[in-house]
Amino acid sequence: MPFVVTVDQRASRRAPDRVPAALRVLAGVPVLLRFERTAGDEFQGVLDDPAAVVDVVRRLVHEGDWSVGIGVGPVQRPLPPSTRAGAGPAFIAARAAVEAAKRRPVRIAVRGPVPETAADAQAVLTALAALLERRTDQAEEAVRLVEGGRTQAEAAAELGVSRQAVGQRLAAGLWEVERDLRPTAARLLTRAAG
Repeated sequence: MPFVVTVDQRASRRAPDRVPAALRVLAGVPVLLRFERTAGDEFQGVLDDPAAVVDVVRRLVHEGDWSVGIGVGPVQRPLPPSTRAGAGPAFIAARAAVEAAKRRPVRIAVRGPVPETAADAQAVLTALAALLERRTDQAEEAVRLVEGGRTQAEAAAELGVSRQAVGQRLAAGLWEVERDLRPTAARLLTRAAG
């Protein structure tokens, strides 16, 4: 079941257009229909992998200043060549989700055919986003290096700190909690499809 992700820039009237930069950040994410600007400061993409949806949320939280709506459900087939031409319940759900996200403290919302499970997915994604928003730059740097394949000792050498300092940064950044939340969110997104 597809996932439609609709993203809207916060405070866009007072800030420069950040859509092109966000689209570059999302390059390489596997999609059914690529992310593209749909109107003004908003963009949208269609995915079929719930883990990729979680990755999109992570990337956008790191970028900051986005409201993210995730719609779960069917889309009209065959898929059009452009996301802007897409239609179906998942698109409607994504629209409702992004509007709901704008009213939430952590601006993420999920809507789908199984409302209770969509709410569960939203809760886990909200916890993940809150964790990421509060992570320090030092912790994020350590996480990025270790997730990129370096050992803690290699990350320490690259950062010019001790191995213990890298371990402390990972712990302070709640990296293990994040690693638990990501697959849980993906499973709940799948269940939200019904």
